[in-house]
Amino acid sequence: MGLKETLQHDLTESMRAKDEIVMATIRLALTAITNEEVAGKEAKTLNEAEIIQVLSREAKKRRESAEAFEAAGRSDRAERERAEGEIITRYLPQQLTAAELDALIKEAIAQTGASGPAGMGQVMKVLAPKIAGRADGGAVSAAVKAALSI
Repeated sequence: MGLKETLQHDLTESMRAKDEIVMATIRLALTAITNEEVAGKEAKTLNEAEIIQVLSREAKKRRESAEAFEAAGRSDRAERERAEGEIITRYLPQQLTAAELDALIKEAIAQTGASGPAGMGQVMKVLAPKIAGRADGGAVSAAVKAALSI
């Protein structure tokens, strides 16, 4: 069963259980996937990697929204956004630990022979497919920048 089918199955289960937040969150995720499928000149079916990208983007939106609501003093809305983010995260691959990320960055630097800030693009190009959906892009970028500046 693919990721989209799993989401649809879990949506049905959450409807049966009358779990409002899970149901609403999965509906939002499926809508984002469908929007991505019909975007552009002709409709397409997303593969698993593309679905993971969409879900990663949705989880990031929830994290950023939770921070914004928290800063605005709306802790009730921030809590809802965090809960939605956690539900979406269940469908993403296991996130990389800091040690695993450091190892991948060192391997990419060694593979490209990059040094200094100018080599960041080369390292990110090698690193991107290995970390897709498994780490936040901003954190990876900061870690690569730090590794190259040493």
